[in-house]
Amino acid sequence: MIQKPAFEAIAPSFGHSFTFQKFNANNENKNNGWHYHPELELVYVNGGSGKRQIGSHVSYYRNGDLILIGSNLPHCGFTDKLTGNKSETLVQMKADFLGSDFFNIPEMKNIQKLFEVAKGGIAFSGKTKMKIGEKMEILEYQTDFQRLLSILNILNILATSTEINVLNAEGFSMETEVKDNDRINVVFNHVKTNFKEDISLEEIADLVSMTVPSFCRYFKKITNKTFTQFVNEYRLVHASKLLAEQPMSITQVCYDSGFNNFSHFNKSFKAFTGQNPSEYRNQLKTVLQS
Repeated sequence: MIQKPAFEAIAPSFGHSFTFQKFNANNENKNNGWHYHPELELVYVNGGSGKRQIGSHVSYYRNGDLILIGSNLPHCGFTDKLTGNKSETLVQMKADFLGSDFFNIPEMKNIQKLFEVAKGGIAFSGKTKMKIGEKMEILEYQTDFQRLLSILNILNILATSTEINVLNAEGFSMETEVKDNDRINVVFNHVKTNFKEDISLEEIADLVSMTVPSFCRYFKKITNKTFTQFVNEYRLVHASKLLAEQPMSITQVCYDSGFNNFSHFNKSFKAFTGQNPSEYRNQLKTVLQS
């Protein structure tokens, strides 16, 4: 079954210029497919580990996450039953949520620059992640006006932080907005559902009604990666997740991640993470025990 790409319409409740949501074990975020929306999204995952899938970037996070996702950048949900996080807090707002000229005033120059960089998706680490995480969780208990001031303060701190990692630093560009977003989401959702199987270029090109050469050019132009590279990275991140979370053999991890050749898996994993699978798992054990 083909998963339809999701354009998520986000309408702040009446009388609000932004959307604030908090998810936990009792109120789970079920929006796990690839989706996109014009709003910027700031997400704080308190603890736990899982996949970070933003644009053509796929990676594995540990010990929670703090991410700012730019307008119309396709992304997947970050938490599920297996993530093991305490809660997930998110704020969504349009770039002009305070009026078309507000962020053009001199005092907002840093935030405007932050919104620009966020087009590639940004992950924050270290003290920034802890400090902003706390500030985001307090939003739940604030009045609407306090929340608004807090969000501006949060954005200002993020805009001056050096603890950042731009996730699609090598480029991710939507050529003609919505049409491309729909098409790329069909591709991403198909990979998400079928990465354990062999996905041929003919099959994926056919899915979006393109010839193989034009699909290859299109995918490379938008994601700055070849389709094969993207699928391989997706499989390797899944392998990282299994190595960290499941007590299965490395051979089993290899096959469960969609690889059918063990030495190719070993070589690819080392090139991707800098360690072979057993070193990666052992290092994780050391970190967890210390």
